[in-house]
Order: sequence, then C-alpha cells, then structure tokens
Amino acid sequence: MSATEWIPPMLEKLERLVDEIAALHSKLILLVGAPHVGKTKLLSALGERVEAVPLNAGSQLGRQLAGLPQKQRHLEAGNILRELADHHACGDLLLIDNIELLFDRTLQLNPLDLLKRHAHTRRVVAVWPGELREGRLTYGDMGHPEHRDYGTEGLVPFEIQ
Repeated sequence: MSATEWIPPMLEKLERLVDEIAALHSKLILLVGAPHVGKTKLLSALGERVEAVPLNAGSQLGRQLAGLPQKQRHLEAGNILRELADHHACGDLLLIDNIELLFDRTLQLNPLDLLKRHAHTRRVVAVWPGELREGRLTYGDMGHPEHRDYGTEGLVPFEIQ
C-alpha cells in the first residue's frame, strides 16, 4: 500500500466515528500514532471532506500570546484558545492540530482537559502529538519538563499505524 492509499479507508472510518460521537457527553477523538504516520494528512483530508479548516493551535495561539507580556500569557491562553476554537469550528465540529504549545509549562495548562472541555459543546478531532501505550496517552519522555501521562477516559483514541 502506498503512502496515501491508506487515507480513503481510514478517512471513511474516521467520518463514521465523528458521526457516532455526536450523542456522547464528551465528543473528543484523538488521532494517535507514531511521528510522520499521517495524522495531519488524515485531519486535513477530513477537513476537506467536511469543508472545515483545522485550527493550527501552535501558530495561531503562539502568534496571539507573543503580543502579551510574559506574566499575562498563562492567564489569557485558555481564553484565546476558546476564541480561536469558536472561530474555526464548522458548525458543531472543531478540527485541531499542532497542540504542542499547550504543553508549555509556563502556560500552566492541562492540554487534555482543555480539549475535553471543548468537546462538551462540539465534536472535536485533534492530533495527539504523543503516544498511546498500554491504554495511556503520553507526551514527552519521562523526566522531560513537559512530560504528561493521561488515561483515556472521556475520549476516543483513533490509532493510525
């Protein structure tokens, strides 16, 4: 199978899942897989299919935070992300990529909790920049200042291999 042949079947499976989660309390799907496996490509393909532009959290949130004094950034990050999400949502669907900035310790955010909160009011499909191992989501290596370890309660992991 070529590098792009896997996209149509995975896209169809993802679309069905996005439709199915509409009835859940937390409507969060995380695209999980090794680096360079095609998570962003799959998210972009879904965006084209549903006519939604994925929110690039890193660049858009970073651009707005850069204009604030360092001491105010952690106070405003959540509000700015909510405004960006409201602007980028396509109806009740939000696609989000490049969330690594949310793990920056100086922002004092809980990235997974933020995504879950957005998923209470709309369906959210996000690219997870870490790994899923033994039923646990991780970001960063153990001992790294940005390391996080989460359970998968309240979300649907969508593994790409």
